[in-house]
Amino acid sequence: MTDLITGEDGKARCRWGSTDELFRDYHDGEWGWPVTDERRLYEKLCLECLQSGLSWALILRKRDGIRDAFADFSPDAVAAFGRKELDGLLKDPRVIRNRRKLEAIIQNAKATVAMRNQKPLAELVWSSRPPRRRAPRGYPDMPSVTDESKQLAKELKRQGFAFVGPTTVYSTMQAVGVVNDHLAGCFVRKEVEAAQRDVQRLFPSR
Repeated sequence: MTDLITGEDGKARCRWGSTDELFRDYHDGEWGWPVTDERRLYEKLCLECLQSGLSWALILRKRDGIRDAFADFSPDAVAAFGRKELDGLLKDPRVIRNRRKLEAIIQNAKATVAMRNQKPLAELVWSSRPPRRRAPRGYPDMPSVTDESKQLAKELKRQGFAFVGPTTVYSTMQAVGVVNDHLAGCFVRKEVEAAQRDVQRLFPSR
């Protein structure tokens, strides 16, 4: 089975992005596109945290409810959550009711706010961009962990973040466009590459 699928629209996509409309929309318009806004970077990190051990389809289906429960992922708003809000979340069917994950989201909001006067979250995340590498031709070519994700996970933990292991961090790096893991031949890949070049002006790196 090929990891690249040509859809009815004639466009070649990563196979996971061709399974249904929900995945196709996420694949075409969001996954891998560069994210530099603090709030959305925080959201992506939280969603990857929630997804750990679960299906991504579940997270996408619940996403609107999760956003609403977490004040559209405003770091300032979530950082102010206390025991009352946490207890409410643990009873809220819209979210993933895992205490460790919910506590991590609140803790990570506080860490995001605290970083602003030092090295803001966006700057830290994009400073972890790896050297350019060959486009993956299939899923076996994609790592689940890299040296950069290990280092970023280590630094996030040092800054007070929780539930940010190297695998979760690498998934976040893929989702926010720090790395471009759209397959060679996927029509989105070149568009993402062009968008990444624009980001380089904001966060120059190697």
